[in-house]
Amino acid sequence: MELQKINRDFSVCKVTDYSKVNLESEYCFIGKTDEENSLVCLTEDVPENITEREDGWRAFRITGVLDFSLIGILAKIASLLAKEKIGIFVVSTYNTDYVLVKKENEVKALKCLTREGYLFKE
Repeated sequence: MELQKINRDFSVCKVTDYSKVNLESEYCFIGKTDEENSLVCLTEDVPENITEREDGWRAFRITGVLDFSLIGILAKIASLLAKEKIGIFVVSTYNTDYVLVKKENEVKALKCLTREGYLFKE
């Protein structure tokens, strides 16, 4: 399986609303529930109307388009990283999954997954 490292810094945030979110940004993931408005975006694009934020995330994505019938791809990655005591934050899109790890764990995560047979492209 091939993964692609994204060489950008990400932030995970809560926002009051989405009025100040740059939806034209290269990476912008929003999630709305009855309890919160969440945003994952490039750190440089964090809007001013945040109520909470956590910076220092790095990301990689599973390359290609994943068929909805595929089972266990994300679970396997999560399990391998959990064994290394690396926490993750995951965002899924229609095409694929994005796995975020804290910046201080990025090299360890990449080494772990490479050792397990995953290929990384820049």
